[in-house]
Amino acid sequence: MILKELLREDFDVKGDINREIAYISYNSKDIQESSLFVAISGENTDGHLFVEEAIKKGSVAVVYEKDRFTPYNSSVTWIGVNDTRDALAWLSSRFYGAGEKLKIIGITGTNGKTTTSYLIRQILKKYGKKTGVIGTIKYLIDNEEKAAIHTTPEAPEFHRLLYEMLQRGVEYVISEVSSHALALKRVDYTQFDVAVFTNLSRDHLDFHKDMEDYFQAKKRLFTDLLKKEGIAVINIDDEYGKRLAEQVKSEKILYSLQNPEAHIYVKNYRLKFKETEIVFSLQNEELFVKTPLLGVPNIYNVTSAVSVAFGLNIPPDIIVSALLEANSPEGRFERVDEGQDFLVFIDYAHTPDALERLLLSVKKLKEDLSNDGRIITVFGCGGNRDRGKRPQMGRIATELSDMVILTSDNPRWEEPGEIIKEIEDGILKDNYIVVPDRAVSLWIATKICKKGDILIVAGKGHEDYQEIKGKRYHFSDKEVLIKALKGMH
Repeated sequence: MILKELLREDFDVKGDINREIAYISYNSKDIQESSLFVAISGENTDGHLFVEEAIKKGSVAVVYEKDRFTPYNSSVTWIGVNDTRDALAWLSSRFYGAGEKLKIIGITGTNGKTTTSYLIRQILKKYGKKTGVIGTIKYLIDNEEKAAIHTTPEAPEFHRLLYEMLQRGVEYVISEVSSHALALKRVDYTQFDVAVFTNLSRDHLDFHKDMEDYFQAKKRLFTDLLKKEGIAVINIDDEYGKRLAEQVKSEKILYSLQNPEAHIYVKNYRLKFKETEIVFSLQNEELFVKTPLLGVPNIYNVTSAVSVAFGLNIPPDIIVSALLEANSPEGRFERVDEGQDFLVFIDYAHTPDALERLLLSVKKLKEDLSNDGRIITVFGCGGNRDRGKRPQMGRIATELSDMVILTSDNPRWEEPGEIIKEIEDGILKDNYIVVPDRAVSLWIATKICKKGDILIVAGKGHEDYQEIKGKRYHFSDKEVLIKALKGMH
């Protein structure tokens, strides 16, 4: 593409605007011949320090922030802007140009994004539509899997994925949209057809100043990036969801398990050993759904997906059929069954709210099954992240479980023992033990489980690594559990 086709009136350009641009990047290591390099400030470094390296590697044009950098070389085209992150999103959108030709569904919230995205995908596939998914576990182009680097990738990767999906015949893209992505403008200049809000609770306060800042980032999906004729799907059982519903001007579909006035209301539900039955009230019509997904958090996820399908005018029989066959994504209340006489679930819950929802759901499941077994929870907290949630999670886990095993998660650069001590600061009961080695903690947990118990392994979910002192080591909760459970027979 010719450079002048990418430019905007407010860009301050010096040099040849008729150059051919073959690639856009913000990483000097990725620069190829005829690249456009955008100097953005990252969490750890400033892209303006790598301009010279980018030019040497083949960059023919450089985008820089006017108040941070002074052009010095006449062999390239210089593009001065006020905000290089904004410019990166604009340029990526223009260069790939796929976003406006796809139906894009964006899902934001602290919990439930991944499961909701997979449920929407299953409904759309049952409806005969080709789908793409951008999310935490992996990126999917129809049935092809790609490794996920971020929940929501940087603007060039995001728009490159959209372009590849369009080329492959994808009609609908379902994208998890993280608060980081919204704050850092990774999906700006993407026009979303549907925006979904699941919930908001304490997380990422190492990045956001406070909960209000976190909420304002999430809100951008609805106020800045949703098409005028787009649909906002909002959980109004959440306090931030109620606020959002009042502030959003576009068409809304409000869903709830508590408020009969909601457009999509869960009139009744029944948790069973291997399935959940839900009766929905859809504006005076009823819809009966059976799904293999268990737990109250999954009822919210199913309700969110039903609301999106309702907004897209998908026939009820398609919705019912798709949800009957639905499976949990990896590490999202995922059942591990090796024929043992107790239940084992792996879940990604790594925030106080997610852990509380998970354990309350397990207690409800236990009651509905008339089960006298114990709830045994294994969890830890990640290092170099929001430390304030550690004691909260310790209190929640010990209050809602019969027994807790505190262990290591991804300690990163911190000492696991120090993280565990901070978790212990919130604990008021004497119903826990400390086993810092996560593999050992899982083996012990399986050995102490008796018939009818429910074992919950929380925090890492789908992750297949542990991050220790800057290195990632292979580690999968599921693999360790399967090995331990098989060894019991």
